[in-house]
Amino acid sequence: MAVASERKIWPSCVRGLLRVNCRNLKTWLVFPPMALGVRATYSDGKIKAPPKPCAGNQGTQITVEDLFYNVLTRRKALKNRNEEYAKILEVCGRYAIHNSGISFSVKKQGETVSDVRTLSNASTVDNIRSIFGNAVSRELIEVDCEDTSLAFKMKGYITNANYSVKKCIFLLFINHRLVESAALRKAIETVYAAYLPKGTHPFLYLSLEIAPQNVDVNVHPTKHEVHFLHEDSILEHVQQHIESRLLGSNSSRMYFTQTLLPRADCSSSEVLKPAANSLAAPKGTSDKVQAHQMVRTDSREQKLDAFLQPANNPLSTAPREAPAQGSARPMEGAAGPQDAEMADVSAPVERAACVQDTAVPGGLRDSKHLSPEAAPPRKRPRQDTDVEMEEDDSGKDMTAACTPRRRIVNLTSVLTLQDEISSQAHARLQEMLRDHSFVGCVSPQWALAQYQTKLYLLNTTKLSQELFYQILIYDFANFGVLRLSEPAPVYELSMLALEDPESGWTEEDGPKEGLAEYIVEFLKKKTEMLKEYFSLEIDEGGNLIGLPLLIDSYVPPLEGLPMFILRLATEVNWDEEKPCFESLSKELALFYSIRKQYVTDEANPTNSQTEGSDSGSAKWKWTVEHVLYKAFRTHLLPPKHFAEDGSILQLANLPDLYKVFERC
Repeated sequence: MAVASERKIWPSCVRGLLRVNCRNLKTWLVFPPMALGVRATYSDGKIKAPPKPCAGNQGTQITVEDLFYNVLTRRKALKNRNEEYAKILEVCGRYAIHNSGISFSVKKQGETVSDVRTLSNASTVDNIRSIFGNAVSRELIEVDCEDTSLAFKMKGYITNANYSVKKCIFLLFINHRLVESAALRKAIETVYAAYLPKGTHPFLYLSLEIAPQNVDVNVHPTKHEVHFLHEDSILEHVQQHIESRLLGSNSSRMYFTQTLLPRADCSSSEVLKPAANSLAAPKGTSDKVQAHQMVRTDSREQKLDAFLQPANNPLSTAPREAPAQGSARPMEGAAGPQDAEMADVSAPVERAACVQDTAVPGGLRDSKHLSPEAAPPRKRPRQDTDVEMEEDDSGKDMTAACTPRRRIVNLTSVLTLQDEISSQAHARLQEMLRDHSFVGCVSPQWALAQYQTKLYLLNTTKLSQELFYQILIYDFANFGVLRLSEPAPVYELSMLALEDPESGWTEEDGPKEGLAEYIVEFLKKKTEMLKEYFSLEIDEGGNLIGLPLLIDSYVPPLEGLPMFILRLATEVNWDEEKPCFESLSKELALFYSIRKQYVTDEANPTNSQTEGSDSGSAKWKWTVEHVLYKAFRTHLLPPKHFAEDGSILQLANLPDLYKVFERC
């Protein structure tokens, strides 16, 4: 029994059924303009009597009795009832997917539950989910292309590289008729061969509209297989479009489906047991973790080399023993009047001093010495402090550099920037970074990390830049100082930067000496603000004498210092408060981040086997693993755009690897 809601469907249905060898064929029709229905009976393709009016529901009902009664050979070719019913379900289900605006219901005679049921307001994806399951529908990609020169248009849905089955499911409609095309199937599976494991196939639903005069339906006696004009050109066009959609989904799935959503909603069979539970579960229990779902690492474990810092690490500082408590002294020039929105915090603070030899680029000196100074002793609160200037008892009284917080910042611009960072945070990425297990460095820019059963490739440069920017905003005006033992002239740094092609200097910009002098005078006017808020100290002679201490045991790559000074004068918006703090923090974060052009790479073709080369690579690798990625766990709120810009990519998933190895 079939029900249709459009008048135009009935004549074609009846004409087709009249050609069938059946003893009796009865039809009832009721359409909105008709007050009554019409009933007619056919036998052997001929009407037995004129149609008679009758009562009935809106739609068309067709009953076929005694099928193939006069063609015994065809009747004997019928399979058993279950097989024939399965074929009916397959055809009806495919037409239900294609006709998303029509409700389909298929059930056995005498049964109350429908085996196929779709709603008239359901979409194509909803119908695919209803008939083929959620595993297919959640991996679908929409395809839609058109070529007027070839007179064809295609739309439909295909699965991405995450989904594969042993037998290809291909729903092909040409001009709204369910057909087969071996050439089109082979062309599409050729594209998928580069994405799916050997011996597996995709799910495909395609609807092609081709000019009727270009379609050849006389290929098969049942008209089930077709050919069409310009077949090679159309197949090539379809191949190119599907390949472009698969390429796009292959990158996006790294972020959305299984890369950037560590605990995405999934069926119960796909839930992975936590590492602690898998290790603690006793043998023989019913909830035993399978080998392909077992997490064999623990993010809480420490490595021995974390306590063996390489000597003379250019990217880190090893604090020496702190002086006695009585030797604490305030930072020079810090005794000025506080801003109305900068509250002091009371309590004595110890000052930890450390000295580490670090080379300064560009031949300014043969070597420089940096001494990170922690925050000065907390001052006593003023008697006339505002109500908003309260002591920080929320547990956030320590900065990222493990120095006591000496002021509570209530500046509206800073609080707004902090809120923007919090609102853009990606909770699942934060969880992944917090509980990851560091695997190793690929290069200064890239590193590998494991989270649960997945292996990720992380962009250390972008993550460290975002980390330092957030520290500059959240620890605003509470930084320690990395003190240069010998002042670095801003003029010489500016000249070095202008000599670099990266600066973009041209003769039209004027002489370099004049620009360098302007940068010195300009930054000298900003020394008070730079020192107060960012611990960036420039003396009266135009010499850089101090940098902010953002995280403990880390010194920025000083090879980038000249370009930082140049960008500090040219790229920062100094006119408005909030844009000034934001752009200045971003420039500082860029300077402090790990960048491959400022890190000695281990791949030196002439000295790759020497001891010096090995020790040089070990230094920055130690800093990346035990300083930066340790800070990522506790201080970094990864923004949502990291899920889209390739900063974090999934390389492998243990259950998927087991599937591949099982086929080998």
